[in-house]
Amino acid sequence: MGSILDFWYQMTANPLLFIAVAMTLGVILVNGWTDAPNAIATCVVTRCMPPKAAILMAALFNFLGVFVMTLVNATVAETITKMVDFGEDSDKAIIALSAALFAIVLWATLAWVFGIPTSESHALIAGLTGSAIALHGSMSGVNGSEWVKVLYGIVISVVLGFGLGWLVCKLVTMLFNKANRPKTQPFFRGAQIAGAASMAFMHGAQDGQKFMGVILLCVYMSRGQALPSDISIPVWLMVVCSVVMAAGTAMGGKKIIKSVGMDMVKLEKYQGFSADIAAALSLLFCSVFSLPVSTTHAKTTSIMGVGAVKRVSAINFGVVKEMVLTWVLTFPGCGLVGFIMTKLFMFIFT
Repeated sequence: MGSILDFWYQMTANPLLFIAVAMTLGVILVNGWTDAPNAIATCVVTRCMPPKAAILMAALFNFLGVFVMTLVNATVAETITKMVDFGEDSDKAIIALSAALFAIVLWATLAWVFGIPTSESHALIAGLTGSAIALHGSMSGVNGSEWVKVLYGIVISVVLGFGLGWLVCKLVTMLFNKANRPKTQPFFRGAQIAGAASMAFMHGAQDGQKFMGVILLCVYMSRGQALPSDISIPVWLMVVCSVVMAAGTAMGGKKIIKSVGMDMVKLEKYQGFSADIAAALSLLFCSVFSLPVSTTHAKTTSIMGVGAVKRVSAINFGVVKEMVLTWVLTFPGCGLVGFIMTKLFMFIFT
């Protein structure tokens, strides 16, 4: 992609590319206020860190997650770029991609208004898929072999999130069963902060790669070029994505923090630590195996697993029901919005 100045010159010379990149950054901003707060929710509600400090920590570790995991394994970004085919007409492809991104922002904003932790990852996948179908008028624009990884990711992240949440919390409970609880508070405060940092790191590793993959898709489509087999992501792009995501977290994160960290299960410090570590391990597993998954899925199911250690009734199933309903609706709902927006954009701009 070259330097950031080269990238800027490309955008100013191509209005369609400028709009598509601006829409992508808008999606990253929305991701910051809907998904990123999940990483620090338990740390804030257990009073281990104040919200502002937690947001700064999340921003730093989001960047580290993007940077380190991209150097080690960039296949999550590759999966996103190969999931759909927008055809060889670069102008129509950019218009369709912009329509998909607009649909994703619209869908995520509605979920944020109602305080429900939606999956930005699944909205991204659904919006891109609906747009590709609208552009081709058939399923020929969808790469089934890459798309099926999403289904694997849903099942694996849910099972691992809940199972590891229960297991880690159970182990912690057994290890500290005879310990003086007040004396363990400083330890678990530090452990909780470390757990939240690991969650922020893995959020960057997963979601940061997805959105950088979309920006790369914008650039190569605007040139009428196919994506290279070995994707190279520049450091400046990692920084830009991390900063925009952090800004989104600062703007709207408190509402999601309350929904995830307080409404679903009442957590103590050791439980928050268990949930964070379990979710981070689940995301790490999926990242290593190139599965694009929802950080929301991993975090909320790990919290449910932690709550189930004490008793199943400790889980607020009203909140869980709302989340599940949102997840179930995201694929057809955001996909349909992406389809309609693409048809509308094509009518207006072509």
